[in-house]
Amino acid sequence: MDQTGGLMADKELLEQAKRTFWGYLGCELAELDEQKAVVTLDVQEHHLNLLGILHGGVHTSLLDSAMGLIAMNVRPGEAVVTAGLNMHFTAPVRKGKVTVVAEIVHQSGRMITTEGRLTDEAGKLCSMATASFRVLDK
Repeated sequence: MDQTGGLMADKELLEQAKRTFWGYLGCELAELDEQKAVVTLDVQEHHLNLLGILHGGVHTSLLDSAMGLIAMNVRPGEAVVTAGLNMHFTAPVRKGKVTVVAEIVHQSGRMITTEGRLTDEAGKLCSMATASFRVLDK
């Protein structure tokens, strides 16, 4: 069931995203509406660090991507970029599918504040982040 709506539901944009870092990571958009963005990733060996756990940069990239999607979705047609991001790692991920749920916390003028949570297949919280996004002037 396709639950995507708004800006990123455009199939052309999703195809374009596959050619970017989003596609390189292997991200999949599971859901997008005005309330939240849900992004998943099937963790592969190349996503792991030398300890055999999901690399912190992958955690951060997934959260930034999902939070960026929800920020863009509430400001369609405008350029939105990450202004600041705060990460917290709470548990290791070794393999399987991870899910990121990102939501808007606050909007004011040209700033959007978001939060995101990355969970493993069992629903365990593995990392979380908050981020501020700036809507660029045209």
